[in-house]
Amino acid sequence: MTISPNHRKALRLVIEFISPYRRAVAGALVALVITAGITLGLGQGLRILVDQGLATQSPENLAKAIGLFFVLVLGLAFGSFARFYLVSWIGERVVADIRKKVFNHLIDLHPGFFEQNRALEIQSRFTADTTVLQSVIGSTVSIALRNTLMLIGGLILLFVTNAKLAAIILLGFPLVIAPILFFGRRVRQLSRLSQDRVADVGSYVGENLSQIKTVQAFNHQPHDRRFFSEVSEKAFDIARERIRQRAWLTTLAISLVMGAVGIVIWIGGLDVIHGRISPGELAAFVFYSLLVGVAAGAISEVIGELQRAAGSAARLFELLQTEPAFVREGENRSFAGPVTGEIAIEHLGFSYPGRQAQPAISDLSLHIRPGETLALVGPSGAGKSTLFDLLLHFYQPDSGRILIDGVDTSDLSLDALRRCFALVPQNPALFHGTVADNIRYARPGAEQSEVEQAARIAHADEFIQALPQGYDTPLGDAGLGLSGGQKQRLAIARALLADAPILLLDEATSALDAQSEHLIQQAMPALTAGRTTLVIAHRLATVRDADRIAVLEQGRLLAVGSHDELMRDNELYRRLASLQFRDEAADTDNGRFVC
Repeated sequence: MTISPNHRKALRLVIEFISPYRRAVAGALVALVITAGITLGLGQGLRILVDQGLATQSPENLAKAIGLFFVLVLGLAFGSFARFYLVSWIGERVVADIRKKVFNHLIDLHPGFFEQNRALEIQSRFTADTTVLQSVIGSTVSIALRNTLMLIGGLILLFVTNAKLAAIILLGFPLVIAPILFFGRRVRQLSRLSQDRVADVGSYVGENLSQIKTVQAFNHQPHDRRFFSEVSEKAFDIARERIRQRAWLTTLAISLVMGAVGIVIWIGGLDVIHGRISPGELAAFVFYSLLVGVAAGAISEVIGELQRAAGSAARLFELLQTEPAFVREGENRSFAGPVTGEIAIEHLGFSYPGRQAQPAISDLSLHIRPGETLALVGPSGAGKSTLFDLLLHFYQPDSGRILIDGVDTSDLSLDALRRCFALVPQNPALFHGTVADNIRYARPGAEQSEVEQAARIAHADEFIQALPQGYDTPLGDAGLGLSGGQKQRLAIARALLADAPILLLDEATSALDAQSEHLIQQAMPALTAGRTTLVIAHRLATVRDADRIAVLEQGRLLAVGSHDELMRDNELYRRLASLQFRDEAADTDNGRFVC
């Protein structure tokens, strides 16, 4: 059975995780050897029972033989308990360690990795593949090792018991090994393909359920049913072929081995009739033949599971081997003192991977004073959100640098850098848990009184108190059940609790109703007070309140100044402002109050 380089690496990875538990592994192996030895010893017990118990027709000898049999059975029972417990414990422990390491690695990867790889497919690897590994490490490996010992020990005892008959058994082995090698390779390929198709099924389900309102709003269910049926059938077809190959593997192995056993019983029976061997010797030989046949069949059956586990380990290994898109030099450096929030952007340039011909940021230089509120305006694709991503170091700039309080951010540890920022995204990210948990996300150790104080300042306390369990009310996935304005106020409360010196505000009030927008605007002064604030502006109310406004277009900084200065000197800003003034006038005419 050939092993691919990726599978060899995956095998080394699994061994690396198992190695810290050498004592448990040693105990399991000892129990495995003892139980295999006792099982093999039952054949000799059978020979004694026939030749010295039944053949001699002595009740005393029969009692001794039966007594020995029960001693072996008790030893087998306790040894099996130890083997099962230790092997299962190792499987659960190792898989828990693998899950933790994969998760810890994934959450440190830059966001670009998840933009290029489907998160739900990664989730399938994380759950389904680790479950396969748990099953194999906690059960299949033990079965494979036990049957390998039984196979080797049985063959040895076959020769000890009767060399002539054992030679006949051995002649059938090449007929067993050949189909195992042929079908084993095919099963390995199909197992990997089957796991990929199952991951596709899981990804499609998760994607549709997470966007169920959109699915139903567009009456997309018939199309989704057809597509999901096709995906499921593809997964089934591959699984059916894998099962068929495994079934042939097991059928051929058992048929050939047991056929050889039948021939041996016939030849051995003739030897007993002619007095060349004793009945007990034939009984022991038949027992070992059956043992060897069953062991060979079991090994051929678990090879498919082992191949499947190799595929799972390889898929997890790929995740663990994913390298960060960029390497930071100053992973241990932090600020010498409190951060004031001064930001200096010098000749910044950046292009997204695969889009080098269209820079997202081009030679951008900007200085933001401590405590200043700077609004970023510009058409879609101007580079506003990209600038936020670069400040948080989700991506590595292609050129230039960003300094905070005079310190180059590329020299800081990510932990120290990101403690400088509190982010209020345009689409607030809420997690499964209680309302308090979601506000406390910014500072997990915060007291309940601090959580409630942040909520009051964010004008969120009133609607939180009206929820069934107040701050202890569980939220659904992504905050289902809350309005856009309520989610936004929770995000503001979270940012207040973070108490960071720099606020990044991707303002989302343009999508809210007038009352929610008014409440959020009321919360803004408390949120921005004493902080350097960068606002991606969608509403002129935010622009007018800003100390300065930066106008961007196609990744370039066109102008910086006050509203009045830009209205006088910058054509793009004047055009954007006139469009928004016209929209606000239309909203007012339609009866909507705009702040």
